[in-house]
Amino acid sequence: MTAVPIPRQPSSTDKNANPSGVRTETTPVLALKELVASLYREQNKIQNLLSSLGFALRSFNNLNQFLELTPLMAARVTDADGSALILLKSNGQVSLEQLHCQEHQATQELRRLLDGVIRQANTSENQRNKNSNNSPVLLLPSLLDEQIRQALGSQVRLYSTPVLVKNVERGRFYIFSNDPDYVWTQTRRKLLQLVADQTAVAIANNELTVELRSKERQDRELEIASEIQLRLLPRKCPKIQGVELAARCRNADRVGGDYYDFIPTNYDQLRQTQEGKIDKQTACCVPWSIVIGDVMGKGVPAGLIMTMTRGMLRAEVLNRHSPAQILQHLNRVMYADLDKSHRFVTLFYSEYDPQSQILSYSNAAHNPPLMWRASSQEIERLDTNGMLIGVDADSQYEDAKVQLKPGDTIIYYTDGFTDAVNPNGDRFEEKGLIEAFRRACQQCHSPQEILDYLFEQVDRFVGGENSNGDDMTLVVMRVQSSE
Repeated sequence: MTAVPIPRQPSSTDKNANPSGVRTETTPVLALKELVASLYREQNKIQNLLSSLGFALRSFNNLNQFLELTPLMAARVTDADGSALILLKSNGQVSLEQLHCQEHQATQELRRLLDGVIRQANTSENQRNKNSNNSPVLLLPSLLDEQIRQALGSQVRLYSTPVLVKNVERGRFYIFSNDPDYVWTQTRRKLLQLVADQTAVAIANNELTVELRSKERQDRELEIASEIQLRLLPRKCPKIQGVELAARCRNADRVGGDYYDFIPTNYDQLRQTQEGKIDKQTACCVPWSIVIGDVMGKGVPAGLIMTMTRGMLRAEVLNRHSPAQILQHLNRVMYADLDKSHRFVTLFYSEYDPQSQILSYSNAAHNPPLMWRASSQEIERLDTNGMLIGVDADSQYEDAKVQLKPGDTIIYYTDGFTDAVNPNGDRFEEKGLIEAFRRACQQCHSPQEILDYLFEQVDRFVGGENSNGDDMTLVVMRVQSSE
């Protein structure tokens, strides 16, 4: 193969021609001084070049702008005729990133040859990855150096050094020279390695910048999702005749899968109350649904399913079916979407009638609420049989009722309480919650005090707020005395 004519740039080691043709005599001392001065100038030139490259590394925000300089710097600090930077892409393909040569014509010829070699190497890598049925292997083709050497011809001296990013080869610098006396010295190798190292820093910095920008976008999206979720949860507890309420949802992450809601079973009466057509006392007698649920998992996916559950359940409540029928219809509607997402929902649905003080309920595998009987000072569990929402499209659910009396208190909670773990690995469990609930009912005077006390007890158990890393939601309902 014909060698590529790469124009040589003047080297500091070249002998200066005497234009006058007059032979001059120099003493050994003068010759030594000239040699020292020449070496000093060469050293200053290299230092200035590397300093300029360092300044560019600090100044440029665009990686491509910086990479345009590197082959030029690589050629000059090594006293070579040309240089090329070949990088490995994330898809396993190699590409000629930048090329420098003294003359345009030679640069075009070099680019044509190198493009041909790289195209052949990428074709071979594609075929190998296709045969192995694996994702692209991020390795430079082992024969790339030899293929480039053959393409350039035997008269062109070729040297290379890797570009290592976090100890992984991400590319190579190639140095070309047509000078038959060109020697790849230890100094030139180190200088080229310095250029390669600064190139690696630029690539790493660029990837870090891209990663940080992506994280900033995700943070903004999480912030928006968190704000939307907080707006969907009740801002305050409603006023229900004869009942005091308190509620709190504390997410482990900014977006969680816990859900609670208070839903009026008759929106028309509430709307007429707001318009002044019905007095507020009559509106307070409207039955209300009190709901708590938990999506399996955390983060944005769980938050999205929680939002979907809320919307579908609120629509279902308007049909005025029994709690078991509402859960059954909700399960059928949500089954397909939950099955595709491989997530499920636990849900406890109840309806309270202020006039009869009867609580009707049905459970879809959620933690059973605990009820404190004021008359006997005993704690009961409110539970029925039922599968999680999204497990079986034909799941059946049961109805149950309980007659409440003044002083009776109910807590609805999620498994963030019972699954809380202390530094010794012990769980708070339902037993711990029952004992804490019992003390709270004996010592506290309002649902808000009970709520604060229970959160305080769990935080003390695990050794700090939210150190357990799970969502925690609690709703406290107490029937007021008739006095």
